[in-house]
Amino acid sequence: STISGMVLVIPVEIGNQVIEANNFNAGTTIATVADMNDMIFKGKIDETEVGKIRVGMPLILTIGAIDNARFDAVLTKIAPKGVEENGAIQFEIRADVKLKKDEFIRSGYSANADIVLQRADSVLAVPEGLLLFEGDSTTYVEVETAPQVFKKRVIKTGLSDGINIQVISGLKKGTKIKVPK
Repeated sequence: STISGMVLVIPVEIGNQVIEANNFNAGTTIATVADMNDMIFKGKIDETEVGKIRVGMPLILTIGAIDNARFDAVLTKIAPKGVEENGAIQFEIRADVKLKKDEFIRSGYSANADIVLQRADSVLAVPEGLLLFEGDSTTYVEVETAPQVFKKRVIKTGLSDGINIQVISGLKKGTKIKVPK
């Protein structure tokens, strides 16, 4: 072969006729070869989310067939046109997967991607379920001021992952917060 890679499919059998490619015919495929170190993730994103992403953003891939493994990838393509699927508009996305030397992924695995929209490391965060709200804009928690005595404390929040939320101001590490009923 003039290319390096792994043979994925040989769709012809001994004795089958093959046609050479020319200007009028694509010819007969005799083998599909792929570079298994150069993997691409293909996925879809809903129209309500596509405006939040940009080419170059990092992705974290999980593959159902590989337990407890996460693979880094970089978003390389966002389709300019969406396609309707089950009543929702979906946009195709692609990402280059970064494999380490000892990692191997088979072609055709199904995978899910988490796209990192924003990141904050080493910040104070609390479970979102502890937050209480007053009106449209006031977020607070009840903090323990004495044993079993709680006081309302307004806080300012930041990034959320859907489970925990960043606390920008209003709380210090180690403050005891009442769990709402």
